[in-house]
Amino acid sequence: MAGAGWAPPRLDEFILTEPLGSGTYATVYKAYRKRDTREVVAIKCVNKRSLNRASVENLLTEIEILKTIRHPNIVELKDFQWDGDHIYLIMEFCAGGDLSHFIRMRRMLPEKVARVFLQQLACALKFLHDHNISHLDLKPQNILLSAPENPQLKLADFGFAQYMSPWDEKHVLRGSPLYMAPEMVCQQHYDARADLWSVGVILYEAIFGKPPFASRSFAELEEKIRSDRAVELPSRPQLSLECRDLLGQLLERDPRKRISFECFFAHPFVDMEHIPGPESLGKATDLVVEAVRKDQEGDAKAAFSLYRKALEYFVPALHYESDARRKEAIRAKVRQYISRAEELKVLVTSSNKNLLEKGNPARELLKEMAKDKPRLCAALEVASAAITKEEEGRDDSEALELYQQSLGELLLLLAAEPAGRRRELLHAEVSASPGTPELSLVAWLQRHCVLSLPTRSRP
Repeated sequence: MAGAGWAPPRLDEFILTEPLGSGTYATVYKAYRKRDTREVVAIKCVNKRSLNRASVENLLTEIEILKTIRHPNIVELKDFQWDGDHIYLIMEFCAGGDLSHFIRMRRMLPEKVARVFLQQLACALKFLHDHNISHLDLKPQNILLSAPENPQLKLADFGFAQYMSPWDEKHVLRGSPLYMAPEMVCQQHYDARADLWSVGVILYEAIFGKPPFASRSFAELEEKIRSDRAVELPSRPQLSLECRDLLGQLLERDPRKRISFECFFAHPFVDMEHIPGPESLGKATDLVVEAVRKDQEGDAKAAFSLYRKALEYFVPALHYESDARRKEAIRAKVRQYISRAEELKVLVTSSNKNLLEKGNPARELLKEMAKDKPRLCAALEVASAAITKEEEGRDDSEALELYQQSLGELLLLLAAEPAGRRRELLHAEVSASPGTPELSLVAWLQRHCVLSLPTRSRP
């Protein structure tokens, strides 16, 4: 907090308010533009008297890089000014604070949340990599969040950034020790892959709640980083194989064995093709339209493949959508597509090819979907036996006994069945369905005056 005598620098065009953070030679303030727009910005105020030759070079490089690049996952430099005492970098304001605070408030992040942030960080790094820029100070404190709710990640603080081609090597120590690649700590030559080690440390901290080399002193930290031992991943929380594989490849001490940028961007855990964005819903919709067309043409295999690909875009579309009503509308459509995809999967993978020609009768479809559930299969077989006895005009009491036995078992299974197409079909099998070609068990029992169910009065 600022002391009683604290006063921010003065800028004619802006009103500077509370400080957001400070470093060795700069303090960042929240500020308002004096124009009618009252735009909120962050202003990095650099005290000229605190600058040495190296920090002047770093500042000039930061300004040069930021004024020439624009990316939704990189904080924007709007302008820069100076006076006799200060240099001012007028930056995009990020109301969500930094990733370090976000992690501390939650202790650790679920894998799916960490993955969304990693994907956005990968987008920023891909842009920088394509422009031969290395950040060289990647850490949660330098990753800002656009808003407290549904935040978008913004990479910030390019004070140590450098233009580096993939084959360039440096030896100047840069960055923060906790996130610094071993080759930098050991004062060896390093290249752009140093950033990938830092990404691994950030991902590790997001998921496990602390960086892999958390230490009480710099000497202890240096000893851990200089060690030849492989970085071990805790057994809890349980992670997907893709996440563990990526962490192992990022936290490879030998930069020659560490994952390359190309392999990082293509890794299935990063999956840059399905990163949430404004185009996600459009891609999903185009695939669904084609899936419905193939479905109507009777091409179940192609329709199933297209529905599945569409769902891979609907998930990031839901992550990206911020409007609650639109989000719920998308969810409702997705549930429909999942149900149809489940049906088509059964039709495509079933050995009973007659299903494709029967118009997908619900009972036959349910039997196919129950093949991995022996108890459900047995209950459906009992129901089929009851139907057969009734159709053959045999002893009605025997058919009744089989119907009741099947219904009791199916009701228990229905209560335990998770949401999905199989549950919908199972519910239809046991519920009253007047007017449908396949009479349900409850409808049969009602018809034979064995089961009396209360009817709901109309409003």
